[in-house]
Amino acid sequence: MATICQKWRPDRGRCFKNYGLILVLFMDLVFQCVNGYLSSPHVGQEPAYSRDPQQGPVISSPVVPAAASVSPGDEESYASKCPSGGLCSRLPADCINCNYQHNCTYRKPASFTCKPKKGVHCIGESGQQRANFSLPILCQFCWQLDPSEYRCSNSTNCMTVSCPRKRYNATCDVLDHVHCLGKRRFQKRLFCNWTGGYKWSTALALSITLGGFGADRFYLGQWREGLGKLFSFGGLGIWTLIDVLLIGVGYVGPADGSLYI
Repeated sequence: MATICQKWRPDRGRCFKNYGLILVLFMDLVFQCVNGYLSSPHVGQEPAYSRDPQQGPVISSPVVPAAASVSPGDEESYASKCPSGGLCSRLPADCINCNYQHNCTYRKPASFTCKPKKGVHCIGESGQQRANFSLPILCQFCWQLDPSEYRCSNSTNCMTVSCPRKRYNATCDVLDHVHCLGKRRFQKRLFCNWTGGYKWSTALALSITLGGFGADRFYLGQWREGLGKLFSFGGLGIWTLIDVLLIGVGYVGPADGSLYI
C-alpha cells in the first residue's frame, strides 16, 4: 500500500485517513474489551446468583441459612428430661409439640392435637405407642395461670415498705408439667416481696423497751434516726411513742426495703 501511495501522490491524504480510521476502530474495540472486563462480576463484587444445573438460577444471599428445627444439642437437652415409655398426656410441655388454637372459650376445657418431639416415645391410655395424641387443657394463656403454676424472678432492689407499694418487672417461667397457650416465658409487674431477715416481733419489742435509746432504729439499719433518738432521749418520749405505733402497723420497716419475716 505504501508503493501505491507513493505512486498516486494526489491520493496520499486518503491513505492517512484510512490509517486513522483503522486506528480509531482498533482503539474502540480495545475500550469495549476493557470496559466489559471491569464490569464483569469477578472484579470487586460477587455474582448475583449461581446456577444449579437441575433447578436453574438460584438466588444467593449472605444470610446464614436457618438451622434445622431440632439440632442435636437441643435434642439432647430435652430428651434427658423427657420420660420415655410413659403416658403421652403426662409428658412435660418441652417434650411435645401441640397445635394450639386460640378460638376456645376462656377457662373452659379444650382438647388439642399434640405429638412427642423427635427421640421421645410415649403410649396412650390403651398402652400402645402413639405418634399423635389429644391433650385436654384449660383454655387460658400462660400469663393467666395461677401464681402457683409458674415461677418468677425476684428483685432485691425495690422497696417493699412504701406507700403505695412498689412493683418491679419480673420474668416468669411456667412449670414443666403445666400446659397453656402462648409463650411459656412472660413478663409481669409484681409487688416487691423479698426479705432481708428482719423480724417484726423483734423490732416491736425493741421499740417498746429500748426505743428511747434508738435500739429499734439501729436494729432496722436506720443509723441516722437511731442516733437522733439516742441523743434526744427518744424525742423526750414523743418520738418513741410514735415509732411504737409506726412499727406496730408495719409502716416503718428495714432500711434495705425488705419485708419482715
